[in-house]
Amino acid sequence: MSPPLTRSTVISAFLRSFLIQGSWNYRTMMGNGFAFAMLPALKRMFGDDPEALDASLRRHLNHFNVHPYLSGLALGAALRLEADGTDAETVTRFKMAIRGPLGGLGDALVWATWLPALSMLALALWWVGTPGWMTVVFFLVLYNAGHLALRVWGFRTGLREGRAVAQALTRANLVNIHERLQEAATVMLGLLVGVALASPTGLVHTGLLWAALGMLAFVVGLKIGHRIWRPTAIAVVTAIAILSTWGIVT
Repeated sequence: MSPPLTRSTVISAFLRSFLIQGSWNYRTMMGNGFAFAMLPALKRMFGDDPEALDASLRRHLNHFNVHPYLSGLALGAALRLEADGTDAETVTRFKMAIRGPLGGLGDALVWATWLPALSMLALALWWVGTPGWMTVVFFLVLYNAGHLALRVWGFRTGLREGRAVAQALTRANLVNIHERLQEAATVMLGLLVGVALASPTGLVHTGLLWAALGMLAFVVGLKIGHRIWRPTAIAVVTAIAILSTWGIVT
């Protein structure tokens, strides 16, 4: 590691990355938060040259937006580029190039798969009788274990690879992980529907019609579920929430 990047500087930058959305705005989006996370390292690198420090901080205050859980990948890479003395134009172009892919990948990996899959699993556990507090703890622990692991991996990878993060992402094969998680989410959706239909308080006990509709949904899911699982998941979770609320109210 280059001399400017001490352990304390790196740790400070990583911890600050958790606040990267704290000053989110429509003009720079995450730009202010990104500069805030970079500041300890920039002060160490350019502290003896106020003009250089001001210039470096200003270029990181520009518009920037990625998925928050993958922001560490860009942050670590930017730290590496600055520590290696990379010219300002290259650093700026690198950040512009990486923000789109990291935003799309993070949305697909986290918001479209990891979060809904765990939400449906937690709902299924609650439906079969798991205490509410235990279901909440299960969800929070498992969700944050994945989210923190992604943050740590991204920051360490960016710091190590610098401009070569594209190759690191290819080796990590996050797209394949996303596909596996999507399959798992589909299974969780099927499990949730099955539990809702077949449990002692499930809809199947209201008559043969619900059982037939459940079987029909199962067959449709086998054929085209991989293409429509996300809107279906939203509909199922919403329906269960409404039915549960109706049961409590009535």
